[in-house]
Amino acid sequence: MLKQLILENWKSFRYAALPIDPLTVIIGTNSSGKSNVVEALEFLQRIVTGKDEDIEAALAGDETLPSIRGGVEWAARKPGTEFTLKVVVQGDDDLTDYIYSISVQTQPIIQILEKQINIQVDDSSRELPKRSTLIDIKNISNSELVFLKEHKRNIQSINVNKAVSKSMTEWENKNSESNVITETPEIQENPQRIQFKNQINTVIQTIENIFVLNPLPSNMRDYSPLSEKLESDASNIAGVLAALDYEQKTEVESTLSTYVRNLPEGDIQKVWAEKVGRFGTDAMLYCEELWKPAHSTEIDARSMSDGTLRFIAILTALLTRPEGSQIVIEEVDNGLHPSRLELLVKMLREIGKKRNIDILVTTHNPAFLDALGSEIVPFVVVAHRNYENGDSQLTILEDIQNFSKLFASASLGKLTINGAIERNLSRGE
Repeated sequence: MLKQLILENWKSFRYAALPIDPLTVIIGTNSSGKSNVVEALEFLQRIVTGKDEDIEAALAGDETLPSIRGGVEWAARKPGTEFTLKVVVQGDDDLTDYIYSISVQTQPIIQILEKQINIQVDDSSRELPKRSTLIDIKNISNSELVFLKEHKRNIQSINVNKAVSKSMTEWENKNSESNVITETPEIQENPQRIQFKNQINTVIQTIENIFVLNPLPSNMRDYSPLSEKLESDASNIAGVLAALDYEQKTEVESTLSTYVRNLPEGDIQKVWAEKVGRFGTDAMLYCEELWKPAHSTEIDARSMSDGTLRFIAILTALLTRPEGSQIVIEEVDNGLHPSRLELLVKMLREIGKKRNIDILVTTHNPAFLDALGSEIVPFVVVAHRNYENGDSQLTILEDIQNFSKLFASASLGKLTINGAIERNLSRGE
């Protein structure tokens, strides 16, 4: 799981660190930097999933990816031309973390300057300070060299042993004209080597499992092909549900229907997807409405409201993403009636905990903040601008000067409406 995101010269941030919890809420005014945080996570997921030569596509987009706002030109904080992003990933125990770091130059040419995976061990039990060292591999075999070669795009600096680096280079040169790389040798069952590979896979898979969800109801109303993974805009939601095996489909659609039935309107009784067409390669989303006793009507996604479709999209992501995923939803309450927000909060908490999925959301909706309740306060982060230099900053809500006094005087939603949080941040700068 992700524990922290660090931004260095990324867009409007000079430096900021964001703690990531099971449910993290980022609030702030327009242009405060909330979206820049979301896009940092999206960029990391793209670059780890893709290839190094796709660095420009990861920022500027291509035929399959939308552009991150500002593309290459505005990725680095002006007037600079370089940025660094880091994520801290939970290790195998509470004392060990892994740190993935990537530094990128945007001008005069776009290129990766450095990419590392570090291991950080907390030695406080031995009265030593926390230390950070690169993963060290000794007596490396051809199996590991093949593995490193395959993962070189994600690991530029993996050890402190120069002999290992030399061995890898010699091995690459020796086998550059052979098919050895495509024929991975049998892995020697050495516990240290297996642990090393598991460490790397933990980091890479954690970042790959970042999912930025931005449901677009207009894209969800059409037929969609059967799919294994939900698209970021949820356009293939019907195809994802219909492609599940019978047992999982039954369970997911039952959970969908249970939560949707609890919406304040109480009109939707059931939600499901069906394969359509002669070959059954496409699907459509349906629901059953009950507006008066004993009189139900079946409709498809083309007639569903925007708010209902967004609600179903968020539910589907929570129920179908791999366990251990990080789901990121910008303006999570967008399009939802205030009466639905308590159910939304309940859904995020219950399913996130049950499926071990961490959730990061942004919002500036006071009704949503009040629906979260006071227990969420330790996990709320405020994005704001430094009033002297304009840099975006991230401040944990509880760290704001006089916050206890402020929170005693009004709810979090009301503090957002009257601008009290921003005023106190201004005085505390």
